[in-house]
Amino acid sequence: MSHTALSDDIALRIGLAARALPDTDPARLLRVLADAVGLPPTAASLDALTVKTLKAAADGELADLDKESLKNALALLKGEGADTVEPPPEVEPYSDGDLPGSIRVACASNGGELLDGHFGSCRRFLVYQVSADGFRLIDSRDIDDRIPAAQDDKNAYRASLIGDCQVLLVASIGGPAAAKVVKLDIHPIKHPQMGSARERIAALQEAIAHKPPPWLAKVMGQDADERVRFERTTETS
Repeated sequence: MSHTALSDDIALRIGLAARALPDTDPARLLRVLADAVGLPPTAASLDALTVKTLKAAADGELADLDKESLKNALALLKGEGADTVEPPPEVEPYSDGDLPGSIRVACASNGGELLDGHFGSCRRFLVYQVSADGFRLIDSRDIDDRIPAAQDDKNAYRASLIGDCQVLLVASIGGPAAAKVVKLDIHPIKHPQMGSARERIAALQEAIAHKPPPWLAKVMGQDADERVRFERTTETS
């Protein structure tokens, strides 16, 4: 299964498709393709692929992955969408202290201002500063899995990119990756339904402003007495 037999176009398709799948690198995807369409994959053989075939190949190697991720990967394998990924939105001006009492939140994203990325395969992290009074998109951090740090430990590399954040919103995250995130005192929250990052951040802002759950109160640095008072209030309301 030598990569040298692949054309540049097919190698690019496989690389992009692997990034669209959680916990999948090009070598893993190539093993699946070898069983599904044979080697070397060609534009014609990839064009004939279906999600069903992809899930069944290599004794169901990818069978546990969600259908939406497989559909996105299949489109990339067929050469669709590789050049049409929506860029991230413009970053908003921010200086330390602009939003008193705020927390920093990262969203795993594959394009635009969407919360649609899996931790191990997303293209970038959108980073927001969120307080009770408002929020701003303060950074967009692209991920490059080709650099040595990512090759050594992909999960640790990705976690390091958001090491200044307190919360991570992500479509999905595996146990080993979550451990790397939690070790940096980042609270991961899964949103498998995906959707607008801005809407999720707005909902988080509302929670901060009105009724932060205990985990969020802890992230915000509220002491135990304040969290207990909140819990008692919600129990009697």
